[in-house]
Amino acid sequence: MTRIILVRHCEAVGNTLGVFQGSTDCDISGHGKEQLELLALRFRNTPIDAIYASNLKRARKTAEAINRYHNLPLQIEPMLREMDGGDFEGKSWSELAELYPEEIEKWYADPGAFCPANGEPASMVYDRMWKAVTGIVQKNKGKTVCCVSHGCAIRNFLCHALNKPLEEMREVPGLYNTAVSIVDFDDEMHCNVVLMNDVSHLPPEMYENGKGAWWKKRNPEKCAARRDS
Repeated sequence: MTRIILVRHCEAVGNTLGVFQGSTDCDISGHGKEQLELLALRFRNTPIDAIYASNLKRARKTAEAINRYHNLPLQIEPMLREMDGGDFEGKSWSELAELYPEEIEKWYADPGAFCPANGEPASMVYDRMWKAVTGIVQKNKGKTVCCVSHGCAIRNFLCHALNKPLEEMREVPGLYNTAVSIVDFDDEMHCNVVLMNDVSHLPPEMYENGKGAWWKKRNPEKCAARRDS
């Protein structure tokens, strides 16, 4: 069995400003640094054999925090990056609602069909993330691997791992900053989603009020983070 631990990056400047940061290489926020201290402690005694991160700064810094007590080689995997937002990059959500009302409605109501103007469609992220993670599994059979990525990217992967088509992505919960999800793969590459969107390492005030939970406004039923028993 190969275990993949997926972690969304900590709060970044784009989350704080309430903008679509996508492939923009935003740095982490002060609040994000506080989240990382607790994330590092969560993983202090968790066995990890390898750690990967997207090539964006917010993911790399999150991976470095997880790696604090492990000292593993940090492997950068660009295919774990966030969706390229095209013309959406750097614009506030309120501005996007005015400029692209149909696209924003699709983002919330039918995220699997979403495609930002001049950007990367969700269908490409869905395929890219599956290829990225399964490729990592093939290279690390029988190991526990941590992969640090992004909210939309991980959500697409979990949709695939749950054997859901893109049309049902709205049934997959969004992710808080530093949320942990776990997916196990057997030798035949069949997978089992063990955990999704777990933030049990954070006090409620560190995730419930965060601007990084971009999906909360239209998905209130998905907002309860799953916590370890």
